[in-house]
Amino acid sequence: MGHITGKSAYKKLEERLNRFPQGAPPSETLYKILMMLFSEKEAELVAQLPIKPFTIKTASRVWKTNETTAAKVLEELASRAILLDMDNNGTKQYMLPPPMAGFFEFSLMRTRKDIDQKLLAELYYQYLNVEEDFIKDLFLGSETRLGRIFVQEAVLSKDNAVHILDFERASHIIKSSEHIAISMCYCRHKMQHVGKACDAPMDICMTFNNTAASLTKHNYARKVDASECIELLYQAYENNLVQCGENVRENVTFICNCCGCCCEGMVAARKFGNLHPVQTTHFIPEIKEETCSSCSICIKACPIGAIDEVTEENNNKKVDINKGICLGCGVCVRACPKKSIYLKRRKQEIITPVNSVHRSVLMAIEKGKLQDLIFDNQALGSHRAMAAVLSVILKLPPAKKAMASKQMKSVYLEKLISRFSN
Repeated sequence: MGHITGKSAYKKLEERLNRFPQGAPPSETLYKILMMLFSEKEAELVAQLPIKPFTIKTASRVWKTNETTAAKVLEELASRAILLDMDNNGTKQYMLPPPMAGFFEFSLMRTRKDIDQKLLAELYYQYLNVEEDFIKDLFLGSETRLGRIFVQEAVLSKDNAVHILDFERASHIIKSSEHIAISMCYCRHKMQHVGKACDAPMDICMTFNNTAASLTKHNYARKVDASECIELLYQAYENNLVQCGENVRENVTFICNCCGCCCEGMVAARKFGNLHPVQTTHFIPEIKEETCSSCSICIKACPIGAIDEVTEENNNKKVDINKGICLGCGVCVRACPKKSIYLKRRKQEIITPVNSVHRSVLMAIEKGKLQDLIFDNQALGSHRAMAAVLSVILKLPPAKKAMASKQMKSVYLEKLISRFSN
């Protein structure tokens, strides 16, 4: 990074991105990406924006300009899917999303001519697939995971179907969302530009609620109703794609339909499977050995290589599932022609954060960034946002509260935690 010296606009922007739990490790490639997406002036302005959602009025005060000028800049950034704009009870707010799931992906979620997408895809491939620091930080940098897997509902037994919770169903997320949008798969679009794409469906990336509304407004996605989205979900099932969505129970913002060769989450699961870079489902597959013919179809279908053929002492061959890395997606169950694989509920409890604030607080504590999340100077004292963060902290287990208190070194926070723990 020899040419990035001092506090250049792009250096400030990189530092701003890394105040959020989902950051972007600095490298020459990252700066080349930022230079493609942001002008130097835009980088300087965006570097000053709050972590939390903000209004035009807040941006104008931060930038020391009038609201008309601030609104024009914000709208330009939103029109390129750098910022998300949303309606919050009648008040227009903006937010700078993290690089992923965020503006990295949005830049390739449609075909566009205002940017060299081939060059951008090549830079993404270098930064994500070759250098890997970003991927390791994104998927392994905290105990709380960014994404979680949804089970293929069609393969559930009647008993499992009865006991599965609503937030575990992709279909429930779809049917309960206020806004639904479909766009091009960023991962396969990127791989297409570097000559490594598979033939899985491309226009099948799902976003929901405020994110969907913003992307639809600026033509980065097309609005669909729940019935069409459900049809696409079943198309994804038929193509052995894995549903990987935001790791929250409420107000899920995205569900990606992932292949094992192009999609970052699945590639990470292949490389770092035992570390569970993506949160598994509550299910695990079992093989009925008495009916299994060792046809190997499930081995080919598994998106992360969790199934293999092993030779026993008597030289008999059998199919074996590596449960230490298995996602519990159910692709193998669907693929088995003899119905010799079924899903059962995992014994261990899997904790899913309530919402994005809950998840962000957990990730911030685990990455040592809680102070950045609470004392976001650019937010100019957003008491409502701080109250939301503190509310989550007070509901955490004692060990997490202790970690939070240690990070903050705040007498106020220690007294607050003590008061609500007694």
